[in-house]
Amino acid sequence: MTQLVFIENGRAVTDSLTVAHEFGKEHKNVLRDIEIQLHKLAEADEQEWGVLNFERTQYKNEQNGQWYPKFDMTEDAFAIVAMSYTTPEAMKMKVKFLTEFKRMKEMLHNPPIPVLDSNTAIAIALRQTADVMDKLPQIESRMDRIENTTTIDYAQQRALKKAGNSRVVGFLGGKKAASYKHSGIRSSAYSALWNDYQEYFGINSYNNTLKKDCERGLKYVASWTPPNNLLIEIEETNGQKLF
Repeated sequence: MTQLVFIENGRAVTDSLTVAHEFGKEHKNVLRDIEIQLHKLAEADEQEWGVLNFERTQYKNEQNGQWYPKFDMTEDAFAIVAMSYTTPEAMKMKVKFLTEFKRMKEMLHNPPIPVLDSNTAIAIALRQTADVMDKLPQIESRMDRIENTTTIDYAQQRALKKAGNSRVVGFLGGKKAASYKHSGIRSSAYSALWNDYQEYFGINSYNNTLKKDCERGLKYVASWTPPNNLLIEIEETNGQKLF
């Protein structure tokens, strides 16, 4: 049975993949529905609420090894998206999701506390310690895999993009400079930065930067320099030597 709701960072959430599967929809259509709701929230000046309740993230396709976008959703975010699904089957599924949200939140707020006598507690603790020691190599291996597959979140993506924009605009001489207003040169500068970045980190998009490489990524962008031919073109377009 598919788990409808799960715990992520201390919150009960579901995701767009689960919604697509359970409601019998294509994932791309669920993503479209979410983007529509985010646009409406932005129009209502509720963009911050949207960011807090819809978390842009990614999942790895096990068949081709590629990364694709998805959304994690709180109960309120799920309710907004699912309100447009009105068939009898969809209504039943919404009740199942909301019931599961309630159950998971109750577990978060009121975890069961077993009452044990001291001898039993000590025996369990010793057994658990032994189990952990036996499984330590597998745990360390799993942690290594997580570290080497978890990519930066939406906030980190925005910070990286902002740093890249600042670096490129600086080399172009500012937004009032002729080279910035020249769409071809501006596009070449952005392409040069992110192509160099992706080649350096061995990824196909800066959004796929590993979390462990986030700080390195920001430092790379801060120290990046355009190729000489592009620098010359910028200088000639601006009509003065900037660098």
